[in-house]
Amino acid sequence: MQIQVNTDNFIHGDERVAEVAELAVKSDLGHFEDRLTRVEVHLKDQNADKHGPDHIRCTIEARPRGMGPIAAHHDAADIPAALKGAAKKLRARLSSEFDKHDAHH
Repeated sequence: MQIQVNTDNFIHGDERVAEVAELAVKSDLGHFEDRLTRVEVHLKDQNADKHGPDHIRCTIEARPRGMGPIAAHHDAADIPAALKGAAKKLRARLSSEFDKHDAHH
């Protein structure tokens, strides 16, 4: 499972951010690893220069084998919380899609 991390100009996409993102993805989506070809994580600071609550948006898009991409996003005050929220939502969505898919095959 390939994990790609993308950040906007206001979030410094250093090694640490990529590491935190990969850990969040692996801890919540790791058990689907053999069913996913790649996972893309997008981190965006919605307020850019202005500060406010829940200004970090994390969107995680998973590419399941033989299915269309499935994504989820979550807004939070910091990167780890945004990652965790998006990963949890995506895990629930993937579980549901895989259950439906498996029931038909």
